[in-house]
Amino acid sequence: MSPFYKFGYFGDEASFIIAFITGIGFGFFLEKGGFGSGNKLAAQFYFKDLTVFKVMFTAIITAMLGIFFLGAFGLMDISMVYTTDTFMIPQIVGGLLLGLGFVVGGYCPGTSIVSCSIGRIDPIFYVIGIFVGIFIYGEVYPFISGFANSTPMGRITIPEYFNISYGIIVFLVVLMAIGGFIGSEWVEKKYGYKKGDGK
Repeated sequence: MSPFYKFGYFGDEASFIIAFITGIGFGFFLEKGGFGSGNKLAAQFYFKDLTVFKVMFTAIITAMLGIFFLGAFGLMDISMVYTTDTFMIPQIVGGLLLGLGFVVGGYCPGTSIVSCSIGRIDPIFYVIGIFVGIFIYGEVYPFISGFANSTPMGRITIPEYFNISYGIIVFLVVLMAIGGFIGSEWVEKKYGYKKGDGK
């Protein structure tokens, strides 16, 4: 039965080693998929290349189906999978700020680290910005803590919030993914790079 760490099959040291190896592998495959290029990442926002959308949605669907069926077969206790508390409004604002930075510079925090690891120069400014942003947030937190902790909803999932089964949510997300993949192919054909564009 998993999650293994929660059931005490290994301790903190082993979990750090597993996290390190998993992180290195994740970064390696991100870079191999072209996610170390700010141009490729930003191209999704201009409907030129939706590889990022398709790859990340595939990862989400794979993880979701894996967890769902592991739980259904009694191999995972889904109730013990860690989820963060929800603070609806501040998290929406934070997501919009992150998205704005993604559009402007072409990187998110994870992909900027991946890009730095292969020697690119532009993501270095992103990584510096991460640490500067963390420092500034820590300094101004006493003044914005009321907003940062507003609209608390606790640890809640979509099935719990709408009081419907996990299976229905899984089915709907799979349908959403299929529609997204079909739509992204159409968008790329209409707005994507054409031969001779210098992609």
